[in-house]
Amino acid sequence: MLHVINRAAWSKPIVRIATTALIAILLSGCDAVLLDPKGPVGEAERDIILLATGLMLIVVVPVIIMALVFAWRYRASNTKAVYAPEWKHSTAIEIVVWTIPVIIILILGSVTWASTHALDPRKPIASAGRPLEVEVVSLDWKWLFIYPEFGVATVNELAVPVGRTVHFSLTSQGVMNAFFVPQLGSQIYTMPGMQSQLFLRADHTGSYDGMSANYSGSGFADMRFTAKVLDAAGIKAWIAHAKAAAPLDIAAYRRLAKPGAHDVAYFGTVEDGLYERILNQCALGGICTAEAVSLAHIKGKMPKMPDCDPMTGKPIEKKS
Repeated sequence: MLHVINRAAWSKPIVRIATTALIAILLSGCDAVLLDPKGPVGEAERDIILLATGLMLIVVVPVIIMALVFAWRYRASNTKAVYAPEWKHSTAIEIVVWTIPVIIILILGSVTWASTHALDPRKPIASAGRPLEVEVVSLDWKWLFIYPEFGVATVNELAVPVGRTVHFSLTSQGVMNAFFVPQLGSQIYTMPGMQSQLFLRADHTGSYDGMSANYSGSGFADMRFTAKVLDAAGIKAWIAHAKAAAPLDIAAYRRLAKPGAHDVAYFGTVEDGLYERILNQCALGGICTAEAVSLAHIKGKMPKMPDCDPMTGKPIEKKS
């Protein structure tokens, strides 16, 4: 924007004010979702952001004010300003510029230490009843949600009951990714062959944006989902709607796992053990990781046991 304004025009105060106002108007549509949390984790993280910002402003605001005051006070036309070219040191200034930042760093360090343990993603959150289990799989470039309790699955739509803690078990079919619902809090990574744990709770009904927070390829920009927080009647209707859809078996999953964006989709049933096969990296074929590890242990105890093909699990015939 500024490159179209020549230097002479920019020097005029009215142009500067108008340009600044225009930029502010354009940015006014941005939602500060991190500052509008809908659950206890999001609220705690918002408080940390506000506290950290306030502590840093203790230094930033005085520095900005002093920069303006010093520029005005020691301008060339002010003959009353003291000119001291040989001035070198002030103990009082040294004490201020070191003591205040050290105190701020100590406070921030203490808050970080305490909040890191208090907001551990694996730490359960109190709620009425047992947590809802949701199994999450990041794909290229879509999100798969499996609900063992409901017997359904969805793509790019997460639905949870209001006020009930949700326990997420997360993994990835391909590259590492990051699961994040800003208004609920706690971004956490998904990795192939590994499982992350996350507890969240939503205390307000509504629809909130979810996203991938880790670049994973050309379809990353479309790797978004909607997190719906529903009351008892809403979640019941949502389950009924999902159960009317086609099943998610291994063949359907393999089609789904192909790279590409995907619209919201529902699956009325889920093949038993599908998530475990995804976690063990054998949903697309080959031997499961857990089985491979078991075979490795057995082979260690039985050195003469033949090697197995990792894709088929069949013994490899060695050429003489």
